[in-house]
Amino acid sequence: MASLAALVAVALAAPRLLHGPQVPVEPVQRRDFVQSVVASGRVQTPHRVSIGSTITATVVRVHANEGDRVQAGASLVELLADEPRAALVQAERAERQARARLRQIDEVQRPVAEAAVQSAQANGQATAAALARAEALRAQGFVGEAAVDEARRAHQVSLAQGSSAQRQQAGLGPGGADLQLAQAAAEQAAAGVDVARSRLAAMTLRSPAPATVLARLVEPGDVVQPGRLLMVLSPQGRLELVVQIDEKNLRLLRPGQDARAQADAYPGQVFEARVDRLLPAVDAQRGAVELRLAVDAPPSELRQDMTVSVDIEVARRPLALLAPASAVRDADRAQPWALVLRDGRLARQPLRLGLRSDGWFEVLDGLREGEGLVSVAVQAAQGLEPGQRARPLAAAPQRRAP
Repeated sequence: MASLAALVAVALAAPRLLHGPQVPVEPVQRRDFVQSVVASGRVQTPHRVSIGSTITATVVRVHANEGDRVQAGASLVELLADEPRAALVQAERAERQARARLRQIDEVQRPVAEAAVQSAQANGQATAAALARAEALRAQGFVGEAAVDEARRAHQVSLAQGSSAQRQQAGLGPGGADLQLAQAAAEQAAAGVDVARSRLAAMTLRSPAPATVLARLVEPGDVVQPGRLLMVLSPQGRLELVVQIDEKNLRLLRPGQDARAQADAYPGQVFEARVDRLLPAVDAQRGAVELRLAVDAPPSELRQDMTVSVDIEVARRPLALLAPASAVRDADRAQPWALVLRDGRLARQPLRLGLRSDGWFEVLDGLREGEGLVSVAVQAAQGLEPGQRARPLAAAPQRRAP
């Protein structure tokens, strides 16, 4: 009986002794391959808008809270406006008075001046005729010199009156001093109305663009002063993703590269992004470079400062030969290699590697499609060495390269 058991044991051990142990292998695959750089960062708008008051006043109402989305021109904070409102009423009355002065010139004073000129002209003609008659009568001896002097004085007075009427008419006409003064007064009054309206409008702080309220720092009853920050807004529209990239990947990145991103708060909801620019400085403490990615069509769920994961496509190889990174040793050294099961024996195979991404290496030289590689973990667990005999273990279907 013992001899039978020994024969069974020898029969079972014979394949291992003759052909070596069974070891799990991962096949070399040929697939389209994309190399990507993975990083995490945050959502950020290119700029934020700070809302503050330009005057000292009391807050009456606050119309927005943190997280609210507001439209361009929406009222955010109302300040007490009794004094500016009264100043506007006063300015509007001054403007109406100045406009009335212009109408008075046009409708009353100018016609009166024209009539005065016509009357002076007629009076001048009459006095000139009277003077001519007086001089004729004196020549004939019918009147004395005194009568001629009186007629001459009357004619000179009429000429002076005519000149005065003409100057008054010119002053009220186009380009005249009186009209210009009245027009200047009207323009000054209109400017005063604009100033008063501007001061009244400043009592209502509005959103300059469609935005989301990030911070509300004021409450009704507060007395605000120039320079105090009341609200912080994040304008809607263009968004950026700000990520930190390990400096060793700097050579792989350039503006215009496509990327896929997803917010940690909404896993599975992937959206498109694009490398916009790399900042020139390197963070010496972290060995990282700041990268900005543009998002042309941001999902509505994105919020300022959300954490996002970004996958940036930096290279693509059609039908590349791929080896799992778990089976590649000394990948960062001058001569990487892998343990390959070939013709029933384990062999140390030097490799020339290309792209690397998501746990796979592009193999430029050293392997053929379908060859089985032994992972580093299996080598350590079973104490496998190059030159040993081995048999491939029938394993579960292998994962596909990306």
